[in-house]
Amino acid sequence: MVGSNTIGNRFLKLWLPLALYSVFLLFPFVWMLIISLKPDDALLDTRINPFKLVNPTLDNYRYLFEETAFPRWILNTVIVTVGATALSLFCSILIGYALGRFTFRGGDSMGILIFLLYLVPPTLLFIPLSQIVSKLGLYNKYWSLILTYPTFLIPFASWLLMGYFRTISRELEDAALVDGANRLQAMVRIVLPLAMPGVLSAAIFCFTLGWNEFLYALVFMGSGDMKTVPVGVVSDLIKADVYFWGSLMAAGILGSVPVAVAYAFLVDNYVSGLTAGATKG
Repeated sequence: MVGSNTIGNRFLKLWLPLALYSVFLLFPFVWMLIISLKPDDALLDTRINPFKLVNPTLDNYRYLFEETAFPRWILNTVIVTVGATALSLFCSILIGYALGRFTFRGGDSMGILIFLLYLVPPTLLFIPLSQIVSKLGLYNKYWSLILTYPTFLIPFASWLLMGYFRTISRELEDAALVDGANRLQAMVRIVLPLAMPGVLSAAIFCFTLGWNEFLYALVFMGSGDMKTVPVGVVSDLIKADVYFWGSLMAAGILGSVPVAVAYAFLVDNYVSGLTAGATKG
């Protein structure tokens, strides 16, 4: 009786909430997959169970690859996201290291100010940024987004890394300095390897926001074959009051794969880095 009660309590406290959360989390993806595999006539037929697949087809995926520039949208999004993530990580590591490892007047206030910059909505920034992009002649070029995305990626990533750098023992770095290493060598060889969970969590954060960003991509690189996935899907698969629901869901499924893969392989480092940065920042 005791063993059965223990199993029952564990089920109610652990497995049941996890099962409910899994259903809640995975339902949108399952629903998108079902819609993407349905023919057009089955989507609007109210006599058919919406969760039932009748005559599944790949026409929606075929339309996406043959009738739109979806492969080019993916390529554009990858180039922009990887470039913006790399630039943001480089700057965030330097900022986080300086604020997390050095003590100077105004350092804490500066760290708070950097995080507050993350709260500035992009709708207030894209107008002055558009003037800068226009003067530099970067419209409809990859650099227009690679250079503007860090404006909202660097603040949070810097704050996160600043907190994570503070969790690393200073004695290890001091020992490297005593052994003859300079400050840059100590950072690269000692601190960065230990801070890799925090760096990876910041990288995932930057990659996710860059991949899904819509406003800057629409304003700075939203015409011709330079569209990113969020812009291309909205502009080419929604025409007036006509929604290509099957292809929209197919694009949603395929567009979420890179982010899902990144989270699947780096989730442990992401959680540890995010919690450490949040509690120490």
